[in-house]
Amino acid sequence: MLRKRSKVVVLEQRVLRKMKTLFWVVFVSVVASAWLPLSECFKKPAGLARKEDIPYIKCQVCEILAKQLHQQVKNKQAEIAPKKISEYEIIEITENVCNLKKVEADWILRIDIVEKEDRLELVEHDSEGQCNSECKTIERACQEVIGYSDTDVAEYLYSSKPDADSLYKYLCRDLTKACSTKPPPVPKDRIPGEAFVAKSDKEAEMEKLLKSMEGMPGAPGMKMYSRDDLMNMKNLGDEDAEDEDEDEDDGDAAFPGKLVLSLFPYCLKNGMYLYFIHGKVLREKEKGKSDWKQTIRKGITDTTVTLKKHADRVSNRLRQWWRAKKTSSKKGTKGAKSEL
Repeated sequence: MLRKRSKVVVLEQRVLRKMKTLFWVVFVSVVASAWLPLSECFKKPAGLARKEDIPYIKCQVCEILAKQLHQQVKNKQAEIAPKKISEYEIIEITENVCNLKKVEADWILRIDIVEKEDRLELVEHDSEGQCNSECKTIERACQEVIGYSDTDVAEYLYSSKPDADSLYKYLCRDLTKACSTKPPPVPKDRIPGEAFVAKSDKEAEMEKLLKSMEGMPGAPGMKMYSRDDLMNMKNLGDEDAEDEDEDEDDGDAAFPGKLVLSLFPYCLKNGMYLYFIHGKVLREKEKGKSDWKQTIRKGITDTTVTLKKHADRVSNRLRQWWRAKKTSSKKGTKGAKSEL
């Protein structure tokens, strides 16, 4: 008896774990006219780094990287003052500064590669641009510069507290040799890169917010879509589905309509695929212009509550199924004994 009950508990725990992993995906329905439609997502492949361009920009990337490291450490110190910045916090900056998935690498999005005569020049813009092959090339060059030296750089920043020029000499000339030699001339037949396309302020700010939320437990990552894209997806906008699944006694309904997991991937602008949940959390309310940041956070909180309710519902259904199975097996045993 105890063995059978333990099996039910284990089964329930497995279901809850799977649900927690699957359902912690929240998409934010924010109208942004600059977003690409779904069809465009499949037409344009994700930009790839042009490795052949790295030797021509490596020194310039290192110079900008040194400035960024110095400035970001300075900003972090000001943020936590009067507390002193720790070596661990500096290591975190040096590890993330060349990773476009992290906010520390947002500086890469403002850099454009421009061809001037026989050389490539990095031009910094005031606003962030769409990430294409040039963006990926700068990221790759940055990663090649810092390589496995991120902890050495962090230790130098922590112990020596250098100014920007001293950090440049240490990183780009002494440690990595990125600026020890003059870059070679650019081949005349080099294919020009893409034009710099600036993001809207709202788009850039939203992406920063989503990046900062990626560290939440169980959250694999979040992305924005326009309302039109969301409403064209499977099951979205079906208000009737919510009422039909409110009845908890309906054994055939797998999940309530307000929380339908759509098991087909949706293409993101970076070429990745994610599942999405449709429901009240995703529908953008037409009542006024509320704070969109607050709306996102509220959506996540509401989703967590809904998931907990649904987990309890599944758990109850498992118990009911197990009790029914035990009852039927007991009846079968009694019938067999009476025949004997």
